[in-house]
Amino acid sequence: MTTTDATTTSAAATPGEPIYQVESLIAEDIDAYLEKHQHKTMLRFITCGSVDDGKSTLIGRMLYDSKMIFEDHLAALEADSKKVGTQGEQIDFALLVDGLTAEREQGITIDVAYRFFATEKRKFIVADTPGHEQYTRNMVTGASTAELAVILIDARKGVLTQTRRHSYLTHLLGIRHIVLAVNKMDLVDYDQKVFDDIVADYRAFADSIGIGDFTAIPISGFKGDNITTNSENTPWYSGTTLMNFLETVELDQTLDQQRPFRMPVQRVTRPNLNFRGFAGTIANGVLKPGDKVRVLPTNRTSTVARIVTFDGDLEQAVVGQAVTITLEDEIDCSRGDVLVLDESPAETADHFECHLVWMDDAEMLPGRSYWLKIGTQTVSAQFERPKYQVNVNTMEHVAAKTLGLNAIGVVTFSTDKPIVFEPYAQSHDLGGFIVVDKMSNATVAAGMVHFALRRSANVGWQPLEIDRAHHARMKHQRPAVLWLTGLSGAGKSEVANELEVQLARMNRHTFLLDGDNIRHGLSKDLGFDDADRVENARRLAEVAKLMADAGLITIVSSISPFRTERDTARELIGDGEFMEIFVDMPLEEAEKRDAKGLYAQARAGELAHFTGVNSPYEAPTAPDVRIDALTTSPKDAAAEIIARLIP
Repeated sequence: MTTTDATTTSAAATPGEPIYQVESLIAEDIDAYLEKHQHKTMLRFITCGSVDDGKSTLIGRMLYDSKMIFEDHLAALEADSKKVGTQGEQIDFALLVDGLTAEREQGITIDVAYRFFATEKRKFIVADTPGHEQYTRNMVTGASTAELAVILIDARKGVLTQTRRHSYLTHLLGIRHIVLAVNKMDLVDYDQKVFDDIVADYRAFADSIGIGDFTAIPISGFKGDNITTNSENTPWYSGTTLMNFLETVELDQTLDQQRPFRMPVQRVTRPNLNFRGFAGTIANGVLKPGDKVRVLPTNRTSTVARIVTFDGDLEQAVVGQAVTITLEDEIDCSRGDVLVLDESPAETADHFECHLVWMDDAEMLPGRSYWLKIGTQTVSAQFERPKYQVNVNTMEHVAAKTLGLNAIGVVTFSTDKPIVFEPYAQSHDLGGFIVVDKMSNATVAAGMVHFALRRSANVGWQPLEIDRAHHARMKHQRPAVLWLTGLSGAGKSEVANELEVQLARMNRHTFLLDGDNIRHGLSKDLGFDDADRVENARRLAEVAKLMADAGLITIVSSISPFRTERDTARELIGDGEFMEIFVDMPLEEAEKRDAKGLYAQARAGELAHFTGVNSPYEAPTAPDVRIDALTTSPKDAAAEIIARLIP
């Protein structure tokens, strides 16, 4: 379908005419045309499945059939189709969606492509998500805002591993409506038995993961069978067409409006001294002026005075609307807080169980501190070792020490302060989160909260009469943590030992936590892979903090190879009492001085996870003290550190 020239178009819009053709209407019909499209409902959905199941072709076909292609675009598409070798006069509809050069060259989808189209009954935003396992993280991104999933299966191949993975993720992400589109039926001669066998196979899998209902449709995205009209090639199929199902399926917004009001605060707006409002998008429920609301986690209450928008005040605000709320009382409320109905508050906690989908090439490191973003809240979080990892083929729960790329597992995690949440099954906005690496700022995981663990409610902080300041006064010194890091063989232990000797001569109260000694007791259960090194550093930091609370000058001597863990220790202890000391020695010199022969064993492949050889060392970029281990003796190094500690 091509667009028509404005001078030859009739006064009435033709059925199925896209909103982009509004310029072709005569002036008196424009307002009526816009009014008709303005009040259409919007459905967000994704297409997913295994590689080359025809996802992009299907979306291209729907764009074509809904008359969303302009004449010049159609001409370019026909030319591109000839370049890639499409047979006859057929159009390669996948080229409408696959925009990256690499996608066109390989005939695959890599990135998530979003497309808009509309029919007479509804507007749509569809996300074409990649099928390759290595791009599963992109599929999760596309599915995170979808209400419906079209899971495609190549009729020649049946249910594959990636079909199962995407189905499991779809269910995990709370998508209620699922269409099983058995595609490429033209390549199996529209055989009903092939279709029935695939549906039976998929139903057995769907039942095992809790997908109670789905709609199966035999289609050909290339030929157009059962997309907009029932195909003569499948007389044995009497069900709905794909487009009819998309146009008539019940939307989730109705359910969201029935839930209690929730609005994460995005920003506080104060254009002048007479106005103070709290802006955000309503996640659940309905709000009216006069409603009593509560600010979480502070638990302050007030009454809604106005609901302000650019177009004027509202008498009622509903799910999905971006509004600014003013309150009758001046109460503390800022970005990250959540406004809820006073009679139906949400929960707050700091320890949770969740499903976690790991989306980074570098594996999850239990004990490492990550940024966690949930709603408009950003907190520091630490994940524990997985309870189990899910085998998407068998749904078996398998033991796992960590999670790698595309792995799905059940994990517990804790946050540095209580956050406002609801289980993901009740609220995607307050139950879904992303995880961000603090060093790279890369999004490394997505998670869905199940529930808060009892520790959140049962374990509180016990106030004590004798505090850190009192301990420090008794010892007549300022507590500190002196953290010595460097390669194995750099001389950290010698410097740390000399440092404690010199401080003892000054009548300072100290304690030395040596990395090797700690592994005889506190960290006896840990190995030397990245995850265990992270956990070892976490334990050292927690013990050092307790000793600093006791008023001691605590000396930590540990390779602690990762910057993130050293930065986390600084955050935990406090920048004013933490000193990072880099005992700097080149790797080749450290190997020469290796009395234990560890470097030689690592070079020979006899010792795994050895820092500097087959495991990385991230040198400090801006240490508080840098000791040149080649030119500075332990005695002089200790004196230099003390000069910084006690000016």
